[in-house]
Amino acid sequence: MTATKIAVIGGSGIYDIEGLEGAQWVDVNSPWGAPSDQILTGRLGGVDMAFLPRHGRGHVHSPTTVPYRANIDALKRLGCTDVISVSACGSFREEMAPGDFVIVDQFIDRTFAREKSFFGTGCVAHVSVAHPTCPRLSAACLTAARDAGINVHDGGTYLAMEGPQFSTLAESKMYREVWGADVIGMTNMPEAKLAREAELCYASVAMITDYDSWHPDHGEVDVTEIIKTLMGNAGKARDLVARLPTLLGPDRAPCPHGCDRALEYAVMTAPEQRDAALVAKLDAVAGRVL
Repeated sequence: MTATKIAVIGGSGIYDIEGLEGAQWVDVNSPWGAPSDQILTGRLGGVDMAFLPRHGRGHVHSPTTVPYRANIDALKRLGCTDVISVSACGSFREEMAPGDFVIVDQFIDRTFAREKSFFGTGCVAHVSVAHPTCPRLSAACLTAARDAGINVHDGGTYLAMEGPQFSTLAESKMYREVWGADVIGMTNMPEAKLAREAELCYASVAMITDYDSWHPDHGEVDVTEIIKTLMGNAGKARDLVARLPTLLGPDRAPCPHGCDRALEYAVMTAPEQRDAALVAKLDAVAGRVL
């Protein structure tokens, strides 16, 4: 058994977390650059927690410029075991309405301007992301959402687009009707892939703000309406997070789905051929196997 340490990555509209005992903002140095912001640490319900505002306080990072590798590496260095992503999204489904939450279980990655792996030339690794979220952690988020009275959907496919612009009508229709995506956002990729490489359990809580542009009764995305829904969703997200320490508990057994052992057989480069500088940068992410 190890000690549970829950990390929450807050998306648009969520720049802190309330009720932490001994709360303090700390700097974490990462060889992958500076994280989005300092990380808020403390305890909630007897469980260690860390909170990282994905876009930085004041929303300074666009979806493309978020330092995803530094963020995940910093959380790993802090000893986090479980990462809950909270992010805003648009909906492709009538029944998934603005104000609802979706516990995402699949992704379609359409981002193209971001570094997507900690590994590369000199230390090659291949991890499976067939099931990119952790079922155990996702189930806890689903229970927490229901207990908080949130209208939540169990499972959904998240289309990750590059942004920062919203979809064209043609794109929105294609993602919905041809590709079968359920929600659309800009930030869960490559975040989920990097969490898997770092052997961290990852769950995605997507907060619906709008119907994207496909809906005949809603037309194009209205940023004013998004902001209004976003503020309401932020309060719901805080209620959800407050319930997680009780559900996850202070002691943590190995992940039954193997998220914390994802690198077991993933590193392909022979030890004598590994780049020493890259291996040094991987000390937190992959030190267990390197």
